[in-house]
Amino acid sequence: MPKSISLKSADNIRILSAAMVEKAASGHPGGAMGGADFIQILYSEFLQFDPDDATWPFRDRFFLDPGHMSAMLYAQLTLSGFLTLDDLQSFRQWKSKTPGHPEVDTKIGIENTSGPLGLGHAFGAGAAIAERFLATRFGDWMNHHTYIYISDGGIQEEISQGVGRIAGYLGLGNIIMFYDANDVQLSTKVGEVTSEDTAKKYESWHWHVIEIDGNDEHQIRKAISECQSVQDKPSLIIGRTIMGKGAVKSDGSSHEGEVETHGKPLGKSKASYPLTIQNLGGDPENPFVIFEDVANYYHDVLATKRKQVAAKRNAYDAWQVEHPEKAQLLDQYLSGELPKLDFESISLAENDATRNASSKVLAYLAERVGNMIVSSADLSNSDMTDGFLKKTKAFGHHDFSGAFLQAGVSELTMAALSTGMALHGGIIPVCATFFAFSDYMKPVLRVAALMEQPVKFIWTHDAFRVGEDGPTHQPIEQEAQLRLLEKLKNHSGKASFVAWRPADSAETVRAWENMLHTNDRPCGLILSRQNIKDLTPISDSRIEEAAQLKKGGYIVYQTSDDADVILLANGSEVATLVEAAPFLESKYKLRVRVVSIPSEGVFRAQDKHYQHNILPNDLPIFGLTAGLPVTLEGLIKDNGVVFGLSHFGYSAPYPVLDKEFGFTAENVVNQVVELMKAR
Repeated sequence: MPKSISLKSADNIRILSAAMVEKAASGHPGGAMGGADFIQILYSEFLQFDPDDATWPFRDRFFLDPGHMSAMLYAQLTLSGFLTLDDLQSFRQWKSKTPGHPEVDTKIGIENTSGPLGLGHAFGAGAAIAERFLATRFGDWMNHHTYIYISDGGIQEEISQGVGRIAGYLGLGNIIMFYDANDVQLSTKVGEVTSEDTAKKYESWHWHVIEIDGNDEHQIRKAISECQSVQDKPSLIIGRTIMGKGAVKSDGSSHEGEVETHGKPLGKSKASYPLTIQNLGGDPENPFVIFEDVANYYHDVLATKRKQVAAKRNAYDAWQVEHPEKAQLLDQYLSGELPKLDFESISLAENDATRNASSKVLAYLAERVGNMIVSSADLSNSDMTDGFLKKTKAFGHHDFSGAFLQAGVSELTMAALSTGMALHGGIIPVCATFFAFSDYMKPVLRVAALMEQPVKFIWTHDAFRVGEDGPTHQPIEQEAQLRLLEKLKNHSGKASFVAWRPADSAETVRAWENMLHTNDRPCGLILSRQNIKDLTPISDSRIEEAAQLKKGGYIVYQTSDDADVILLANGSEVATLVEAAPFLESKYKLRVRVVSIPSEGVFRAQDKHYQHNILPNDLPIFGLTAGLPVTLEGLIKDNGVVFGLSHFGYSAPYPVLDKEFGFTAENVVNQVVELMKAR
């Protein structure tokens, strides 16, 4: 019986996938070979995309979670016209379009960077939230689906609980997720690590669940159609697939379902690569071929896609004519353009905690930036994102009329959802938690930085001054870890992340201003729980003076241009230095300059002349940090010393900790005097 064109197209993907891995001598052929049937039917029959413009904003999205199945996606994108056979032959090679794990490039149809399991499907869920948010405001004409592909490993990663829970609670009927249940992992069979009932688990989260043969084209087609009709809850298709489908040994017997095909080329396994290619209908001497009938089939498929897109574009054009104001607003959202904002008009309390100053900024933005979505990990009344929430409302079941996501206690999931919103486009995502819990978010921070996505992170309770909550809640090493991302360049050659730790309320406002205008990478605010004394301006206006923050560091105190010593810090420690400065001047006759460095990364990006003017190489520098000394050592180098913490915190009121740890103006004076004596 001749193969159907669907099966032959899937076999073409299997051949190309196996060939890519074989030529590169590394990769993961087995999963790609098993999943080929689903992705082929999805792309050819269901997924709405523009073959001539993969960035078309109203397209369906496809998010791949198991990045090790990149060969499958690349082969499918080749059939769809976005990649070439030459691209496939450069798989995993220097600067190719086909790296080992997919890296976001919407111009060729790749929606997300994937590799760390679990993150990809969380990005997809975030994109689905963005779609619902925008459709609620602009109409059902822009509805589109988010298709997600997840594997056994992604299901096992803990983040899947957060995604499953939140997507089910919100009723994200625009999600259709395919679980490639091949029961094989990199080193074991799935049955050796889990016995859970995945279907019941997702049903308990109020998902629509179907179990099918994931290699049967008829069942796949029926399942996707059924899930498209379910609009009140997300859908999970559990597809029982065969790892290494089509793989055979040298004697012609089956080598399907074997663990070793997961992570090594077929030729390095017990399978026969040449016979496998032959078994699938290909030529092992010339495997990088699109079959003529498959090419003809996809010619017709893409022609149909173009007609579908043209109809939707016409509907969009008609909507624009009927709703010119909404159309202008949507264009603004999609372009990333901000409305006119007057940050200097924001009313601030005196000597306030920087988390409270941030709350006032958020309240201001809530009424002026209509495409901002703020999330909090069950801390909105403590990280003070409730300043935003009080001006809107939280998302609810099928209700996206508000602009706030109560993510529950799920920092990792929340960060990934926010990143997915950014990947979708049209949204300014903000998410918040305590700084100590940024540890839970680190995998997302890294991948968001790699993808250059402009997610805004808020971290409050920034130091040991959390006080009585004790060492579990007192960040010590977290800032140093975060600053490493400021030193790490992204693929565009820029610092991959920008972290701001403002010294007072005015700096907080300016930090927010800079974050909103940062569209090419993620950034974050590190904010205080306790009140901080406002810095006295050198000029007339503190808010105007704080605008210098955009350079990463600037002078906040000096009585003479010719300083004898520089005191350097960020955050609440700056006020302590400013308090100490007059004592050093009056008692010890030292001319003092105090420098605030809210972002070392931004400061180091300034020209050398500016850096030298702020921190001359020939002056001693005393640094003060509530974290590890290494946080500031890169700025001070061999010119001085850093007073910081080399131990965990303790539970006590923060003024007691300040005294016990030496974070007082008196101790600063003593430390600076000793520094000067040693020179």
